[in-house]
Amino acid sequence: MEALFFWLFSVGMIVSGLAVILSRNAVASALCFAASIIFMAALFVMLNAFFLAAVQILVTAGAVMVLFLFIIMLLDLTAMEHIPRPKIWMTLAGILALGFLYIVARTLNATPEGFATTSSVTATADQQSIAAGATDHTAPMDDIHQIGHLLFSTYVAPFEVTSLLILVATVGVIVLCQQDKTRRPSPNESIMHEAPPLEAKKEPVLKI
Repeated sequence: MEALFFWLFSVGMIVSGLAVILSRNAVASALCFAASIIFMAALFVMLNAFFLAAVQILVTAGAVMVLFLFIIMLLDLTAMEHIPRPKIWMTLAGILALGFLYIVARTLNATPEGFATTSSVTATADQQSIAAGATDHTAPMDDIHQIGHLLFSTYVAPFEVTSLLILVATVGVIVLCQQDKTRRPSPNESIMHEAPPLEAKKEPVLKI
C-alpha cells in the first residue's frame, strides 16, 4: 500500500511540475505549482516528516503562492500567451533538465539501498553534533529544533539571499508593469478631447 501511494504522489508531483513549465497560462502554471507542492507534502507525510509537510502547505503553497498570484495579476496574460518561445532558450532548458536528471540518477546510484530508521537518523545527528564540538547531549533535539538550528546557523546566508532575491523580483515585476501601462489622460484632457472645438463667432460688420 505504501508503494502504491508513493508512486501515486510521485507521478502527480512530476506531472504537475511538467505542467508548470509547459502551460502557457500563468494562472494555470501557478495552480499546478501548488498541486506539486501538495503532492510533495504528502510524500513528507509518508516519511513521518510532519513538520516539513505542514511548512510546505502553509508557507510555499499558501504565502508564496499568494505572492506569485499577486504578481501574475499585474501582467498582461493575454499578451503573454501569444508570445513566441525562443528556440535557443527551450534548448538550453532541455539541456539543463537532462543535466539535472543525470545528477539525480548519479545520486540515487550512490545511495545505499534500504530504509533509514528513526534511530539511525538520530545516531547520525548525534555523531555530527559530536564532530562539530557540541557539549550538551542530555536533551535530544526533535526535527523542528534541528531544522531551525541548521537554517539559522549553518544555512542562514543562503536563506537570506533567497529572501532578498524574491523581494527584488517582486519589486522588479511591479516596476516593469507600471512602465508598460499607458498613461491615462487627466479628466480635463478627456473633456477637451471629447468636446467639439469651439468656433469663434463672427460679429457683423456695420457698414457706414
